[in-house]
Amino acid sequence: MSGISLAVASRSDPDHGAEQQPSSAMLGGVMGSLRVIELQLVAFIMVFSMSGLVPLIDLAFPVFTTLYLLALSRLAFPSLHHKLDDENAAAHSAASQEIFRGSKLFQVYVVLGTTVGLFLPLAHVLGGFARGDDAAVRSATPHLFLLSCQILTENIIGSLGVFSPPLRALVPLLYTVRRVFVIVDWVYDVWTNKLITRTAPVQDKAWIWFGRYLAVANLVYFSINLFVFLIPKFLPRAFERYFHTRDEVYAKTAEDKRARDMSSVDDDDDDGAAKSNVSKKAD
Repeated sequence: MSGISLAVASRSDPDHGAEQQPSSAMLGGVMGSLRVIELQLVAFIMVFSMSGLVPLIDLAFPVFTTLYLLALSRLAFPSLHHKLDDENAAAHSAASQEIFRGSKLFQVYVVLGTTVGLFLPLAHVLGGFARGDDAAVRSATPHLFLLSCQILTENIIGSLGVFSPPLRALVPLLYTVRRVFVIVDWVYDVWTNKLITRTAPVQDKAWIWFGRYLAVANLVYFSINLFVFLIPKFLPRAFERYFHTRDEVYAKTAEDKRARDMSSVDDDDDDGAAKSNVSKKAD
């Protein structure tokens, strides 16, 4: 989520075979869980799209983003793993999955973002349906729709393993930029259009204040995520890894070309020597 699912590094060590066997045994269960999560995200996206609560521009944004990323994967940042030999390609493929290695504090940051950005807004929307608060549902739904599309895109790109690190970093960056503007509208709506009267019950006041603080918390969290993590740390690390791999590809190509040239020169020398020996024998 917001680059977090792509940023957390794998903790497995390829040099320890004993540790790899339990990981391999658990792989099927993990992949099955991912498939379930993706199906749930698709269900959320379909429900939000059909509900009429998401503006047209937000419905079109995932389509535009997907087409743009596919164009970049072909024209600007193609995958370089196929240009390396099998051993180096496997090593770079494994390394590219961990663009940013997070600490224990970063994992706490991940859990906090998941709670503030996904679970609490989803509970807020469901509570709005139960209370008949259409305004609360309409305010929070665009954020949840875009976040669901973002997580689904990150999971698909991460599981395929054929996209370069810059593209994997651009997914959370583009979505987070758009969602910050959506959250700003959410904050403005709940703080200006939701008025609290003195005669309102305590439950209604608590509900309104919960929605207000939740919107502000999302704005603060994802603004920090964008300007403190994604732009200054995550995106440069992805480009650095990509261009390092590209330099290795260029070096390998130049080395192979020099080897072919040297081989052709040696073949020409051998042919010349053979012809000279033949002419001497004829004389």
